[in-house]
Amino acid sequence: MRKVLKAALSCLLSLSLAAPAAAQEAAPAGPVALPKAPIPYTTIRPKSARPAAPKRAASRAATGVTTTVRSAAPAAAEPFQALTASSPIPSVQLEAYVDGLVREAMARDHIGGVTISVVQNGQVVLKKGYGFATLGPVRPVDPDQTLFRIGSISKTFTWTLLMKEIESGRMRLDAPVNLYLPQKVQVKDQGYDKPVTLRHLMTHTAGFEDRVLGQLFERKFDRVRPLNLYLRQERPKRVREPGAIPSYSNYGAGLAGAALSTVTGKTFEALVEQQIIGPLGLTHTTFREPHPAKAGIPAPMSPALARNLADPLRWTPNGYEERPFEYVGQIAPAASASSTAGDMARYMQLLLNGGTLDGVSVFSPTIARNMRTTLYRPAAGSGGWNYGFEDILLPGGRRGFGHDGATLSFHSNMVLVPELGLGIFISTNTDTGFSLAQRLPAQVVAQFYGPHTPAPPPGSPSLKQQRDLYEGSYLTTRRAYGGMEGFIMSLIGFADVKVTPSGYLRTSDPGHGVRLWAATPKPGVFRGIDGPQTIVFDVKDGKATRFFAAGGAVTYQKRGDFAGPTLLAILALLTAIASLAVLIGLAFRSRRDFRQTSTQARASLMQTTQAVLWLAALATFGSWAAGTGDPANVVYNWPGVSLVLASACALVAAVLTLITVGLAPVIWRGGRRVDSWTLGRKLRFTLTVLIFAAFSADLAYWGALTPWSG
Repeated sequence: MRKVLKAALSCLLSLSLAAPAAAQEAAPAGPVALPKAPIPYTTIRPKSARPAAPKRAASRAATGVTTTVRSAAPAAAEPFQALTASSPIPSVQLEAYVDGLVREAMARDHIGGVTISVVQNGQVVLKKGYGFATLGPVRPVDPDQTLFRIGSISKTFTWTLLMKEIESGRMRLDAPVNLYLPQKVQVKDQGYDKPVTLRHLMTHTAGFEDRVLGQLFERKFDRVRPLNLYLRQERPKRVREPGAIPSYSNYGAGLAGAALSTVTGKTFEALVEQQIIGPLGLTHTTFREPHPAKAGIPAPMSPALARNLADPLRWTPNGYEERPFEYVGQIAPAASASSTAGDMARYMQLLLNGGTLDGVSVFSPTIARNMRTTLYRPAAGSGGWNYGFEDILLPGGRRGFGHDGATLSFHSNMVLVPELGLGIFISTNTDTGFSLAQRLPAQVVAQFYGPHTPAPPPGSPSLKQQRDLYEGSYLTTRRAYGGMEGFIMSLIGFADVKVTPSGYLRTSDPGHGVRLWAATPKPGVFRGIDGPQTIVFDVKDGKATRFFAAGGAVTYQKRGDFAGPTLLAILALLTAIASLAVLIGLAFRSRRDFRQTSTQARASLMQTTQAVLWLAALATFGSWAAGTGDPANVVYNWPGVSLVLASACALVAAVLTLITVGLAPVIWRGGRRVDSWTLGRKLRFTLTVLIFAAFSADLAYWGALTPWSG
C-alpha cells in the first residue's frame, strides 16, 4: 500500500526550470490515431542558417499518424576541449548535443512534446521544438507559437514586480505584508508574534503549511475564484515563526501578488502585462487562461493564443492520454503563466542584460544585481534564494539563478549563468518530463564548460562510524499539518536516510528517488556523486535533527523511531488479522463459548461491530489508494467518497474501541461461574482490544480520524 501511494502521489511533492522559427508543415486534417510513442523530433531553424541537407521526405508512422517532416540531423560534434568562460558554445555542437539528450529522454520517458531555447551573449543560439503539442489533430511543437505552462517560473515575474515596487519606495522589503493587503486577506497571527514580511515571502520562510489537494489546480472553470477570495478561503495554518527555515509556499507568492494589486490598484494580470510582458514584446506569453468571460475573474487569454496551447498529457500503458486544462488562475501570481520558448528566450536575455533589451528598460540594474545576490541561505553550503530566484549550484563550481516549475503535466526549468552569459529554458508537456527538465541545463554547462562528471568520490570510512548520527526517517516541512491531507502527505512526504556499506549517504524519497551523497570536509555537508548539488544537516547534541534539501526550498525534519509509517502499517496488518479472527470466531464458537454475562454479551457485540468497521475502513482506503494511479484525479477529486468513508469507519471504530477499553476489566469478572467466558476467550478479547486501541491511537496521532476535514 505504501509503495502504491508513493508512486502515485510523488508529483505532489514536487507540488508545485538565434532566430525566428521557420514555418512547419500542417498536421493532417481529420481524426487520427493516438500516438503510442513519441513522434520524431522537429528541427526548427531559420532558412538562412540552414546548411545544405539531403532532400526532405515525409514518413508515415505505424499508428497512421503522419510524422513531422525534418531535415537530416546535424553531424555529431567533434571532440574538443572544455570552453573557457569567455568562449561561446558553437551552435552546431550545442544543437547536436541537445538533440541527443532530448531524443533519448523522449523515447525513454515517453515525453510527448518538448520546447527549448538557449541564449548566450545577447544572441539566441538555439530555439527548437520536439514532438507534438496536441493529440487530435496532431500538431508539432513550434518554439515561437506553441504555449507551454511554465508553472512556478511564473513567480519570477511576480518577484520582479515586487522588487520594482520596493525600489520605488511604495513597498518595503522588511515591512509586514499585512500593510499592503485588504483586511479580509491579511495574515492572522495564529499565536505567532513575529509578522510575515515581504522578505519572508520572497525566501519562502513565512512559516505556512503547504496545501495542494482539492484547490491549487482546478479542471472546471466554474470552481475558479478571484485571487483575494481564494487567499481568504484557503488560508493555511502558520506552523512556525517566520524566518526559521525554508519551506516552499505557493500561497506566499499569491499573497505577494495580492499585495501588488492592492498597492497599484490594478489586477495582477494587468500589472504584469503593463510592466513586463508588453514592454518586452512577449506576444506569446500570458498569465490569463482560456475560459468564458466571468464577472470578478480576469479576462481570458485571446483566442489566438488559446489555439496554440500545448495539451497537458499523461503517459499510460495504452499510450498518451490528454488531461483537462489545468486552471491555476485562482492563484495566478504563483503558477498560471503560459509561454513559448521564443518568448522565454527574450525574457532570459532581459534577465542577463541588466533589465534592458532592445533599448527598452523593464527594471533597473539594481534589481538585476539582486537577482544574482543571495538574500537568504538556511545554512552554509546549502542552496538559497536570490530575491525570489533560486540560487543554483552548477558544474565547475559555477552559480546560476533562475527557477523551475511544474503543473500536473508540464515540467519546466529556466537557468541563467551570468558568468557565461548563458540562459537555458526547457519545458515538457507530459507528466514524465521531470527528469529531463531538471537535468538538461546542468548537463549543457558540464558538457561545454566542464568539468565532465568525474568518477564518484570514494566513500568515507568515518561516515560509517557516524551511522547513528544521520540515519532515520525525515518528514518534509512542505505539507499540510492537519486533516486528511496532512495524513496522506505524512505517509508519502518523507526521505529515508541510510549510510551505505561503501561509506556514502543514501537518501530515498518519492519525489526524487534514490540518490547517493559523498561526505565533504565540512561536517554535515554532503555533495551528490552525480552532480554539484548539496544537502546540509543540522546537528544538535550529537544527532541530526533536520536537513536542508538541495536547492534550499524545503527542510526535512527527523521524526522519532516510532513516528514513521512502518509502525502504522504493522498495526494496520494486526488490526486486519484480529478483525478477521473475531468474525471467523463467530462461526466456530462452541456452546460453552456462548455462556456469558450481560456485560460480556454487550462487549462481544461491540467488538464484532468494531471488526466489521475496521475491515471496512481498510478496504475503502485500499480502494482509494488503488485509484490514485493518476495524481490528477487525487488533486481534482479530493478527498473523495472512499477516503471520507474510510476515515468515518475508522473514527466510529476508534470510539467503540475506547468504550471497550473501559469494559475490558469488567469482562474478567464472573470467576469460574458457568455463565462466564472461558479464560481463553477473555484473553483473546483483551488482546484484540489492545490491538484495536493501539491502531486507534496511532491513527489519531496521524490525523486520520477527521473525515470532515480535507
